[in-house]
Amino acid sequence: MPARKLSLLAIGGNSPRSAVTCAFRCGNACAQDVPNTSGNTYFGTILRNALSRRAVLGGGVLASVSLAAFTAPAAAASPEESPAGHGSRRYFESVPPDDGDRVTVPAGFEHEVLISWGDPVLPDAPAFDFDRQTEVAQSRQFGVNNDYCALVPLRGSDRWLMVSNHEYATEPLMYPDWDPHAPSEEHVRTAWAAYGMSVVLVERSGRDGRLRTRADGRWNRRITLTSPFEVRGPAAGSPLLRTFADPGGTRVLGTMANCSGGTTPWGTVLSGEENVHMPFAYAERVTDPLTGRGLKRYGFPEGASSRGWETYDARFDLGREPNEAHRFGWIVEVDPLQPGSVPVKHTALGRFKHEGANVSVSPDRRIVAYMGDDERFEYLYKFVSDERMRDGDDWAAREHNKRLLDSGTLYAARFTGDSPTGEIDGSGELPRDGEFDGTGTWIPLAHNGRSFVPGMTSDEVYVFTRMAADRAEATPMDRPEDVQTHPRTGQVYAALTNNDYRGAADVPGPDEANPRTGNRDGHILELRERGDDATSERFVWRLMLVCGDPESPGTYYAGYDKSRVSAISCPDNLAFDEHGNMWIATDAGGRGGVNDGLYMVPLSGPERGCVQRFLTVPTGAECCGPVIGPDFVLVSVQHPGELPGAGPGHPVSHWPDGGDSQPRAAVVAVRRTDRGPLLGRR
Repeated sequence: MPARKLSLLAIGGNSPRSAVTCAFRCGNACAQDVPNTSGNTYFGTILRNALSRRAVLGGGVLASVSLAAFTAPAAAASPEESPAGHGSRRYFESVPPDDGDRVTVPAGFEHEVLISWGDPVLPDAPAFDFDRQTEVAQSRQFGVNNDYCALVPLRGSDRWLMVSNHEYATEPLMYPDWDPHAPSEEHVRTAWAAYGMSVVLVERSGRDGRLRTRADGRWNRRITLTSPFEVRGPAAGSPLLRTFADPGGTRVLGTMANCSGGTTPWGTVLSGEENVHMPFAYAERVTDPLTGRGLKRYGFPEGASSRGWETYDARFDLGREPNEAHRFGWIVEVDPLQPGSVPVKHTALGRFKHEGANVSVSPDRRIVAYMGDDERFEYLYKFVSDERMRDGDDWAAREHNKRLLDSGTLYAARFTGDSPTGEIDGSGELPRDGEFDGTGTWIPLAHNGRSFVPGMTSDEVYVFTRMAADRAEATPMDRPEDVQTHPRTGQVYAALTNNDYRGAADVPGPDEANPRTGNRDGHILELRERGDDATSERFVWRLMLVCGDPESPGTYYAGYDKSRVSAISCPDNLAFDEHGNMWIATDAGGRGGVNDGLYMVPLSGPERGCVQRFLTVPTGAECCGPVIGPDFVLVSVQHPGELPGAGPGHPVSHWPDGGDSQPRAAVVAVRRTDRGPLLGRR
């Protein structure tokens, strides 16, 4: 039977997500004015108005990267021939849409919870008590609302260090007695301890093959909003980063709003600080003109904060410490293999609302990090290191490699479509050449102490990277989130989650890289660097998926038969398995009563574009941070039960503990019941 589709897609329409979630995760970003008011005219629009499609492809600098660099997908095969889809050799039976308070997995698979909010991380952590939470307890327990998840292998086999981000706290749902008008100091400090990151030992049982976490005193640790961080890179020590507490501008307390991330080849974990504007207060009191413009460009709020943090720590009062805002919004690097090491904030990778950073190694061994700025009409970026990676896992090689993100060139992306303007009408229907595709340029913004942006110093480029990309006329995109490099092909995939403001008054309209007005369902972009060299400044691109109702002509599943796919909306996080398939975690917010989930799609061969739903998460939850192992999958189940009307006295979810318990975010492990490889024996 073909995968069941949602009726007139139960994807699309308004999200039922709790207003509390929207307020405390991102400050109702989707309901606020668009921070990008640069008024950029999209360069591709100018070019297409001036040149015909033939002229663009026939000559000029952009034609130097051929669209033929992509390998054309093969035609879809019959079910009997399908190695990965709906034939006798399919990997798994796609699960149907679900709106229940549970995790669903395909037949032949099983799942279990590895660790939940409040579970012990350190050996002396007390048992979780929802009604009696304290800062001391939470600083030793697994944090709240885990997002990105990484596994760093330890020597030997079947032992890893799992690193989890804790994106945000939802205080009204955390505390039975939370006072929105005057939060207590204990509530505030407990929330600070719930943020940040957890490092937890994971072992595979030799008896039954299951994964287990252990509250280990040697390896485990919590990194919170009060943990010290070192600031490194070209903007370290800048006057823009100096505060009364840190006159040198090189030491910061804490990390927050940690969304997605990446794992480096040298065994460290990168984490993106995203919605860092949320807990600050009184942006209107800032008198410095540049900082004032920057605060507005990054969405920092006026007036008192919704959390009251400024009551207990003056650094969150921008009228008193305006530069504290500049000390968040970076990529941070944590070395789980050295538990006593101080984490680093990397200024060379720019400051914006980082979804994460993912590293690839170029042919000449330089490091390239791809990044997305998760907000409507923001940009894609990459960083290219000056130095080259050393092979080996000895101390000297690791220490060298841990400095690779300190110096290099920061770029923003500009996309140009190859179709006439009139064929990109905002409907999502394909142009006459059959694909949304084109060429692109990486625009250099800064190289260490040198700025390439007129009117901005290098410090200003790194601290106000959004403003630099505005001036460089990068292409405003539809919420760039996770950006991942395929481990075999080197092609780059970017999740553009959605943008329902696309085409509204006074904001950019559709273009070939963002082809739909009112884009509620998002799309996935596929990018190939010139010469398959990640350090190149030229690339070709195309949209692989234009998500949403398969019955809609405004959707595209890489040319695959849309009657045979699982409908998908709002792609967020991406990962790859050992066979080269892409896995997609979604953040649609339960539109149409359909829970978010994890999907698999082949990227080559006859099944390219055949999206299959692998699992769904509980009601109100978001599916995050997939880790795809050879015989298991990990997913982060974030904010279960955060739906309208939810509260400590009337939870709408009791996952994962059941009964009348409060919901808790958690990491879930999935494996085959026969203990075989994830996608079966080949």
